[in-house]
Amino acid sequence: MTGTLTVVGLGPGGPHQMTPEARAALDSADELYGYGPYLARAPEREGQVRHASDNREELDRATLALERAVAGAKVAVVSGGDAGVFAMAAAVCEAVERGPEAFRALDIQVVPGVTAMLAVAARVGAPLGHDFCAISLSDNLKPWPLVEKRLKAAAEAGFVIALYNPISKARPWQLGAAFALLRDVLPGTVPVIFGRAAGRPDERITLATLAAADPAVADMATCVIIGSPETRLVERPGLPPLVYSPRSAR
Repeated sequence: MTGTLTVVGLGPGGPHQMTPEARAALDSADELYGYGPYLARAPEREGQVRHASDNREELDRATLALERAVAGAKVAVVSGGDAGVFAMAAAVCEAVERGPEAFRALDIQVVPGVTAMLAVAARVGAPLGHDFCAISLSDNLKPWPLVEKRLKAAAEAGFVIALYNPISKARPWQLGAAFALLRDVLPGTVPVIFGRAAGRPDERITLATLAAADPAVADMATCVIIGSPETRLVERPGLPPLVYSPRSAR
């Protein structure tokens, strides 16, 4: 008898941003697997077993979860934000591809969630209102020159760019390097939004220009959105400006 495996996106932080579908999937699972801080955000249910692991153990975590599902358990693998955006859904698919035939026979579902760039964008207006892309600055799974190539191409093509995994203790220099590269392509007046922990009690949203953007504002819980030359600021008396990218490019 085989069980099931569901990959669940918890949303960007606050419990109000978790979808009803995600809550139902978590409640019906016998066992939860995930990065410790994400598991701590999942609602608790009596009798449910939780398996926490380090953030850099995605493939091992996915394999263990699949093995338990093959053994008959109803398993949920949790991710912050959306499970398919720089998160656990890809790791589960990779583990299935690499693993035994029994993995391919499992009932596997992916439950979407609100990803960080959507939560951050909503706080300031509509910076993703026209064409945009998302790039992870982490070079754990790809070389840094490839990150630079993609950043330059996206900026030259006029995309708004959402940066995930912008900085960490092991990678303190990469966001500054990304800003330096983008300053060679984009006007210094392009808006930059730092969105930390959007939807959580410690949320912090900071607006800057590309010319003045300070990488020290960001940490690993920050999503950084860099506008295009078309992105505009609408000043409002006594209120934060609205940031938006027009629906049609000039």
